Amino acid sequence: MLALTMGEPAGVGGEITLAAWQELRGTGPAFLLIDDPERVRALAARMGLGVPVETVATPAEAGDVFARALPVLPLGIPVSAEPGVADPANAAAVITAIREAVRLAQAGAVDGIVTNPIHKAVLLEGGFHHPGHTEFLAELAGVERTVMLLAGPGIRVVPVTIHIPLADVPAELTAELLEDTARIVDRDMRGMFGLKAPRLVVAGLNPHAGENGQIGREEVDLVAPAVARLAAEGLSIEGPQSADTMFHERARARYDVALCMYHDQALIPIKTLAFDEGVNVTLGLPFVRTSPDHGTAFNIAGQGLARPNSLIAAITLADELSRNRRAL
Repeated sequence: MLALTMGEPAGVGGEITLAAWQELRGTGPAFLLIDDPERVRALAARMGLGVPVETVATPAEAGDVFARALPVLPLGIPVSAEPGVADPANAAAVITAIREAVRLAQAGAVDGIVTNPIHKAVLLEGGFHHPGHTEFLAELAGVERTVMLLAGPGIRVVPVTIHIPLADVPAELTAELLEDTARIVDRDMRGMFGLKAPRLVVAGLNPHAGENGQIGREEVDLVAPAVARLAAEGLSIEGPQSADTMFHERARARYDVALCMYHDQALIPIKTLAFDEGVNVTLGLPFVRTSPDHGTAFNIAGQGLARPNSLIAAITLADELSRNRRAL
């Protein structure tokens, strides 16, 4: 049993959850949605999806319901939203859904959580003080360091620095950050993804990986020494490599995860190669957490245009990762 959070109610989270249930109800994995049941029923009716919705009190009860209806665990907070129009009044409900999912995961009542996309700007107006989902989850779980991994068919990437201006990346990128990130990736590739000897490759920061210091010194002074230290610890890791030649098919066959120096260096290749199937996985947490690799899509919310592929992939991967953890 997995727990899905409601996400931003004015976005596409609700409708792709309904579509995901239609796709998975016969085969699973089973999941419950933490939301306002009346909102979900109204959304199903407005979208003309014909999805039955049942209120449940526990994840165990949801398991009995899933084959015939979408099980919804009530938030206890009424939610009303117009598609495409975010309302700070719903911030408390969005945050409460995340908190409840983490509580259930930490209690062992669910095997993992899948988070629907949130809209951080609206949550900030409602008192949310975190850069994003990942940082909030880390605080709730009591861990200092987490790592964002994006996974799709034939590609896994990790941005070492994430949501910061590009101009700030060289200062933010430290040997400690790179080494800690690589260790977490290596550990969770073994523990969650079931890889006995994960192969990591590290991208350079500068074009052509700096060309031996001719186009920047970060590769020579920081990245290469960090990679050497990690290799000495026993990690299977190579780099720095030129990012412009790391993501074609033959190159990707030589590694399991690419560590990239900044956000777009990681996200452009995965969104090019696996736009509809990409999944965001948070490494470093004591429970499984995945999310579709897209945003709230306000521009198409409520129009029946949103595709559930990434959410279905996130649910399927969360199930696989939780099974791998239990098998340890």
